[in-house]
Amino acid sequence: MSEGYDVLLRDGGMAHVRPLSPSDRPALHELVERSSERSAYLRFFTGGRKTAHSYMDRLTGDKYPGRALVAVMKGRLVAVAEYIPGDDGAADLAILIDDGVHGHGLGTLLLEHLALDAAAHGVRELVADVLAENQPMLRVLRDLGLDLTQRFEGGMLHLDIAATATPRLRAGIEARDHESGRASLARVLAPRSVAVIGASRDERAVGHKVLRNLIDGGFPGPLYPVNPNAAEVAGLACHARVPAGADLAVVAVPARHVLEVARDCAEAGVAGLVVLTSGFAEAGRPDAETELRKICRTAGMRLIGPNCLGVVNTAARLNASFLPHRPVQGRVALLSQSGAVGAALLERLEVSTFVSVGNKADVSGNDLLEYWEDDPDTDVIALYLESFGNPRKFARIARRVGARKPILLVKSGRSGAGDRAVRSHTAAAATPDVAVDALARASGVIRLDSVHELIDTARLLASRPLPAGRRVAIVGNSGGPQAMAADACERHGLSVPELPPGLLTARTSAALGNPVDLTADASADEIGAAVAALTTSPEVDVVLVVYTPPFGSGLEETRQAIARAAENSPKTVLACVVGHDGMIGGRVPSYAFPEQAVEALSHAVGYAEWRDRPAGPAAPAFAARVEEAREIVKAGLAAHSDGGWLSPAETARLLGCYGVTLVESVDVDGPDAAAVAAERLGPPVVLKAVGPVHKSDVGGVRLDLRSSEEARQAYLDMSRRLGIRGAIVQRMLPGGVEIIVGGVNYPVFGPLVMVGMGGVMADLLADRAFRVPPVTDPAAMIGELRCAPLLHGYRGTQPADVAALAEQITRIGRLLDDLPQVAELDLNPVIVTADGATTVDARVRVAPCDPPPSPLLRRLR
Repeated sequence: MSEGYDVLLRDGGMAHVRPLSPSDRPALHELVERSSERSAYLRFFTGGRKTAHSYMDRLTGDKYPGRALVAVMKGRLVAVAEYIPGDDGAADLAILIDDGVHGHGLGTLLLEHLALDAAAHGVRELVADVLAENQPMLRVLRDLGLDLTQRFEGGMLHLDIAATATPRLRAGIEARDHESGRASLARVLAPRSVAVIGASRDERAVGHKVLRNLIDGGFPGPLYPVNPNAAEVAGLACHARVPAGADLAVVAVPARHVLEVARDCAEAGVAGLVVLTSGFAEAGRPDAETELRKICRTAGMRLIGPNCLGVVNTAARLNASFLPHRPVQGRVALLSQSGAVGAALLERLEVSTFVSVGNKADVSGNDLLEYWEDDPDTDVIALYLESFGNPRKFARIARRVGARKPILLVKSGRSGAGDRAVRSHTAAAATPDVAVDALARASGVIRLDSVHELIDTARLLASRPLPAGRRVAIVGNSGGPQAMAADACERHGLSVPELPPGLLTARTSAALGNPVDLTADASADEIGAAVAALTTSPEVDVVLVVYTPPFGSGLEETRQAIARAAENSPKTVLACVVGHDGMIGGRVPSYAFPEQAVEALSHAVGYAEWRDRPAGPAAPAFAARVEEAREIVKAGLAAHSDGGWLSPAETARLLGCYGVTLVESVDVDGPDAAAVAAERLGPPVVLKAVGPVHKSDVGGVRLDLRSSEEARQAYLDMSRRLGIRGAIVQRMLPGGVEIIVGGVNYPVFGPLVMVGMGGVMADLLADRAFRVPPVTDPAAMIGELRCAPLLHGYRGTQPADVAALAEQITRIGRLLDDLPQVAELDLNPVIVTADGATTVDARVRVAPCDPPPSPLLRRLR
C-alpha cells in the first residue's frame, strides 16, 4: 500500500485512501459513534457500540496483525477496510462505512483495492462472514468480479473469495472507473451555472473577456460575476464571493489570490475550477500548484489548469474562455496543453468541446477520454500534448475509446534522448518518443507529426464514413495533380486500381482509366456525374476528386456538384481543390494539395483497418520463476545501489527464470583459463570481453578459435589492447540470421520490447520494431522488419524457426513487465536457424525503481 492516493467515486465525488495509522484511533471512534446501531450490528454482529469501540482500539494497537485502509472525504474519516492474513493463505475481510456515504461506490472501491493488495502479499483467498440480512454487502461482494463460493451457517453466509484477478474483475474495474470519471466532469463541462471570479469592468481584462464570451455565446444558465469592488459587470449584478451552488467557477485573479479563491469555492460547494491564472509550476512555483490541487481534491472539486485558456462546450453554449473568436460547433472534441496551439486549432476546426488543460494539475487527457467516450456530440477526439501523466492508463482507456471513436494525437518533443547516455543498442533505439509511438500503436491512436496534419485528418474523420478499404478512384480535370495524387497513394500503400469498362462515359478526349482525367474543359455536371458513378462501384472504396480552378464551370459551381454527388453516399469522398483548404457543403473535406488529401486518407484507412481487426489472442501463458528472478535483481541492486550491469552468470540465471537460454558460456579470468575452457567446449570457440561495451567496436570479440593455444593467445592480445580482467568462452555456432531482441523500462512509460536486425548491423541499418508488453503478436512484430525475408527462406536459403524467435520476444516482454528494475536488456545476437533461436550474447542493466501501482488500482494520478 502506498502513502495514500485520491480516488473518484460513482457520483463523481472524491475520497483520499491511505493506510491506517495508529493516530486514526479518535477518528475511528467518531466513525463508530456516527454509525447507526443497525450498521454496527451488521458489521460486528452485536447490539450497541461497545464491541465496535473495543475493536477500533485493537485495530490501532501495536499487535494488530492485519493490513487496513481508511478513506477520508472532505477531511473526515468515513470508512475503514481490512484483511487479517492467516497461516493457510486465507485472510479475514471486513469493512465499515459511514452511513452518510453509502451508495457512492466507496465500499466497492475499497474492497477492490484490498483484494489487489492481498494478492500482492501472497493471500490466495479472502474470507467474509456476512449476516444473511445484509443484502447490500452481499451484492457488493458478489458483483465485485472475483470468483467466490458461499455456504449458509446459522443465519450467516460464509464467503470464500479468490484473491486472483479475473477478467470479470478487470472489466468491472474499467466500467466503474469510466462511470466515476465521466460523472466527475459532467458539471464541469456541462454546468448549470457559472461563476467568473475576477470579472473586471476593464474590457481588456481576462475576466471581462470570459464573462463577455459566456454572455455572447448564449449560455442558458445563471452567470455570477464575482468582483467585490464592482456593483455590476457587463450588465450583470456582481457578487463579493462565489455564491453557493455554482457548478463551475472560472478563476481570473492574480496568482497570489488563487488559493484563497479555491478555498472559497470549496466552501461554496463548487463542482469544478477552471484556473486561467499563470504563475504556478511553469513559473517555478510547484508547491503552490500542489497546494491548489490539494484544496480541490479535499473538497471534491475537479481542477482544469492552472495557466490555461478555459473550456468550451458548443452544444451547451458554454464558452468559458478568453478566446478572441467564437468557436464553431462541430463533432471534434479538442484538448490542447498549449494555449497558443489550442487557439490556432479552434480557428480551423469545428468543435463539440475544447479544453485547454494548461499545467494539467488535475484533469488530464485520460479524464477527458472517459468523458468524450459517451458524449453524443463528439465523433472524433483530437489531442495536442506536451507530456503524459499516466501513459499506461492512457493506452488502456484509448484502446477502448478508439474502438468507437478515432483519437488523434500530436505529441511535441519528438527528440529528447540526447541528454541520456547511450548504454545499449536497445536503449539507444528505444527513445521516449519511440515509446509514445508504441503506446499509440498498441491503443489504435492516430499519431500525427504536425498540427496541420491533425486538422486535415480530423476534418475527414468527422465528416465522412470510414474507408471500407484501400482502393482509391481519382477523378478530376487536371492530369498533373491527379498523377501526384496517384503517386502519393502508392507511397502510402493505397491502391489505385484500373476501373471496370463501362463504369464511366465521357467525351472522347477523357482518360477513363484511373486516375480519371476528364480534362480541363469538364463541366461541374460532368465531374459530379463521374463522382456519383464511382461511389456506386463495388470496385472502389474511396473517391478522391482533384479539381483545379477556375477551369470548367468554375470554383463554386464545381464545389456544389461535388457536394451533391457525395451527399448521400456511404463511401468516403474527399477532394483536392488545388490551392483551397476547407469543407465543401459541410460534408466533403477539401485540401489545397493532393499529398495533403492522401496523407489524411492514409490515416483514416489505417484506423479503419485497426478497428476492424479482430482482437488478437492473449499473450501465451508460460511458467516463470518470478520470485527467483526478483531475488536476482534484488541482489544485483544490493551490489550496485545506483544500478549496474549484471554479471554474465547473473544474466544467464535471470533469463533462465523466463525460459530464455543462452549458448553455454565459461567465465575465464586469464589466458590459461581461456585455453582450458576452449579444450572443454571443443573448438571452434569464441572469446568475448566482459563489460558494458559494444565489443565488436573495440575488438572485444575473437571468432573461430580452433585450438586451446589460439584461445590463450587471443586472451593475451585482448588483455594487452583493452586491459580486460575477464572474458567468456563459448562454442561457435553455425551461421544463421542474426537478430537482436531487447527492451527498456521507463519509470513513466513502463516496458518496451524491441526486435531488429542484430549483430554488427544493429545500429547501422536501424531495422527495428517495438511493442508494449504483453506482446500478443510477436509474429506480426517480426514481419515489420525489412530483414524479415531472410527468416523465411530468402533466395533459396532454408527458412528459419520464426516461432522460436517469436517465443523469445514474448518471454522477454513478460520479464520486463514483471521486473521494472530491469532498465535495459540486450540479447544480441540471437542466431535464428531452422533448428531454433539461440541467444549468443546477453546484457542486463538493473536500476532502482519504485514498482508501479497495479494497473487495476483505481486512483487519480
